[in-house]
Amino acid sequence: MQTNGDDHLYQRPDAAVDRRVEDLLDRMTVQEKAGQLVGTWGGKMGEFNSLDDVKDAVTEHTLGAVATFGWGGSIGTEPGEIVDTVNEIQQLAREETRLGIPVLFNVDAVHGHAYVAGSAIFPNGLGTGATWDPDLAERAADICATEVRATGAHQNYSPTCDVGREPRWGRVFETFGESPRLVGEMAAAKVRGYQGEGIEGEENVVATAKHFPAYSGPERGEDAAPAEISEYRLWNTFLRPFESVVDEGVTSVMPSYNSTNGEPMHGSHRFLTDLLRGELGFDGHTVSDWGGVRHLHEDHRVTEDWRESVYRSREAGLTVASVGTTGHVDHLVDLVAAGDLDESTLDGKVRRVLALKFRMGLFEDPFVDRDEALQTVGHEDHREVAREAARSSMTLLKNDDLLPLDGTEDVFVAGPNADDKVSQVGGWSVDTEEHVAGDSLLDAIEHHADGAVSYEQGATVNEARDVEAAAAKAAEADVAVVALGEGWYIHEFGPQDQAGVETGEWPHRSNLRLADAQRELVQAIHETGTPTVGVLITGRPLIVDWMAEHVPAILMAYYPGSEGGHAIAETLFGDNEPSGRLPVTMPSDEGDLPQHHDYQRQPRPIGDDEHPDTYDPLYPFGHGLSYTEFEYGDLDVLSREIGPGEAVELEVTLSNVGDRLGTEIVQVYGSQRSPQLVRPSSELLAFERVSLDAGETRTVELSIPAAEMGYYRPGRGHVLERDTYELTVADETVSVAVDGTYL
Repeated sequence: MQTNGDDHLYQRPDAAVDRRVEDLLDRMTVQEKAGQLVGTWGGKMGEFNSLDDVKDAVTEHTLGAVATFGWGGSIGTEPGEIVDTVNEIQQLAREETRLGIPVLFNVDAVHGHAYVAGSAIFPNGLGTGATWDPDLAERAADICATEVRATGAHQNYSPTCDVGREPRWGRVFETFGESPRLVGEMAAAKVRGYQGEGIEGEENVVATAKHFPAYSGPERGEDAAPAEISEYRLWNTFLRPFESVVDEGVTSVMPSYNSTNGEPMHGSHRFLTDLLRGELGFDGHTVSDWGGVRHLHEDHRVTEDWRESVYRSREAGLTVASVGTTGHVDHLVDLVAAGDLDESTLDGKVRRVLALKFRMGLFEDPFVDRDEALQTVGHEDHREVAREAARSSMTLLKNDDLLPLDGTEDVFVAGPNADDKVSQVGGWSVDTEEHVAGDSLLDAIEHHADGAVSYEQGATVNEARDVEAAAAKAAEADVAVVALGEGWYIHEFGPQDQAGVETGEWPHRSNLRLADAQRELVQAIHETGTPTVGVLITGRPLIVDWMAEHVPAILMAYYPGSEGGHAIAETLFGDNEPSGRLPVTMPSDEGDLPQHHDYQRQPRPIGDDEHPDTYDPLYPFGHGLSYTEFEYGDLDVLSREIGPGEAVELEVTLSNVGDRLGTEIVQVYGSQRSPQLVRPSSELLAFERVSLDAGETRTVELSIPAAEMGYYRPGRGHVLERDTYELTVADETVSVAVDGTYL
């Protein structure tokens, strides 16, 4: 039972956090300390760990963390059920353990509290990146944090800081795109939204930057495969977003599953301590990814057994094993008892965990209110912001004067994703229709259209379903909307039973083209002569070269979330201006991979005529059309010579010369004229989202710190070289001389 008495310092809310931590730490046994450094997960009865298993882990083994929401088998998806369970576990921790230490609940809420029924689900990572709107990303994260705390969780395993360089990878949809600059801006915005002014706030959560440091560069595009990259590439591409979130004050970091330079992250002191804490200056706590510790002996084979994996991960710098379960606790206790692991090592990690719980007020009140949770999750205001985010992500890839529709047309709707809300939200979300708020694209089109609407699915993700019937209905319509793409998946394109697709069938990393059934469907509809719009509801850039040549309009919708159906329909009918821009390159062929906008300069030994352009994609990074027309002019800088501590103050004139309101993403790209090492031909340095009325002209001002034009030079660190730098906006370029020095 919990120790009684108000005289214990750790029980006094008026005492300083560090004093409360030390008082409690002095009272703890090795078993209790070890328990605070390990978590478990809770599953529905009969699946994974039962609720009784979780209760036993907390009361008998003093586990300090529980994952109640997630694909691993959440305790419940209904908000009320979740709250009841959370409160029950907290009550047990408070009354059935010796010291009454509350539980820290964690969750994978990467695009809203999406594993909870009826929640406001925002576009997944790539769609959020397509908005190029950090302020909107911050608002979305703030809403997510509110819904997470309302259901009793405290730590969110987000934001994803991975730079999406490999479209074959099954998790590229979780990234904000291929640009370190764009990813860094969006990830930092998410941290601000989650943590607010501090995790002490009742509606704020601990943000967790993942997956450190280079998860998104796996060989072959295979999930968790080694990322064998140079120090130069590591720092200049993959670490930059982590630098941004550390500067923003992120509280937690999660290492990746894979290895880099032969070192698996969960067991690497060089990466988790020397690099993360020493060089990047991170001072928070680290949490393992799901099976990351076990992977050391089961997969990487760098340790003999689980006990040695536990030891190596702790010596490397891991704070909490997210789902280590009671076995991990037992190994920690045994390691200390045997003298293999110093108890002081545990103490340093336990201090970080207890400090979080004190700062978040869990010792005073760890409970949440059921009625408040029911009112908060999926609140109308939250869903409206989710719809705003979905609208802002809509990226018009091609438009031969077909869009926007005027609403009077008879519309035929087809495709695997036309009437499927689960595919609309994508992975890391609830996986049954009844748990997804909002409407499908078909329902939304029926709501917005004044003409007749007909429907025939025509194909699943990879199986034909009466294509002839679909073509016949299309022939009778004025326009056809075909919703193509992928279904619900996570990691290596699985598990996919939710969409009737077995793991190993398309989608998979070997083919970025649509499955044969979908291509057959869209070609049959196109051959009827009915003007056709292809809508891509997908987690990654697909190769749609046939559509790019033959179909008059293509809209990239990503995984737009619970409100995505209406956002797509509003865009088709012109109620929403397509203002998204590609956050990642869409290649023309798998043979061109890897392909990204900031490719490095290279020679052409046998002449240009023998080689295609280095960067010649189907649709380039930053691409996106509008329903209006913009013109740029008068690009200039206030000073053409700046020092290392200064910034380039850039101005460019932007005019909306069309006949309707529109939004443009002003994108600034930079290149260094004569660097000491090979640098990108061009890379994104800054961007600004600008909305203009028809006929409006505005001078857009952007400030680019000189440090943004620097880079990491192995052996020297961050450098800014004395050189001329060329800045380009649209077709306008201006040169700036930088008096560089080492940063």
